[in-house]
Amino acid sequence: MRARHTRLTTHGLSGYLRAVGHALRVSADAGWCDAAEPATAYLALAQRSPERPDRDLLLIWGEQDGWLLAAETDPTETPIVLAYLGGEDILPPPDTVARFVTDTVAGHRPGQLHPPGYRRTGEDDDLPDRLAHYADPSATA
Repeated sequence: MRARHTRLTTHGLSGYLRAVGHALRVSADAGWCDAAEPATAYLALAQRSPERPDRDLLLIWGEQDGWLLAAETDPTETPIVLAYLGGEDILPPPDTVARFVTDTVAGHRPGQLHPPGYRRTGEDDDLPDRLAHYADPSATA
């Protein structure tokens, strides 16, 4: 991401993650984000998937492929991807993300199995500006 947007993107990504957490009724303490390249964020979820009932779920956002739902594994292993949200936007509305999680946990098959590949890491586009709209104005002062 463009260096001049790093601070806004950090606050914006945190704000976006809070908005998604709110839509899912998940505490902000259950999430984490990092705006360094590649920017990532995740939320730990209390729900379990019928596909992996023995594992906790993680909702992960990445600047290349947007949201994915995964089953948690051992910390040394890569999470098991259940589905990518896909669609037309790397930053879908928080309610859309919440519906994706709810539908997946209910055993439906929303999303897609392959990464959507919205953009390349660090691509010079409007993502930092779009994330900045989610920033808490008091956090950027």
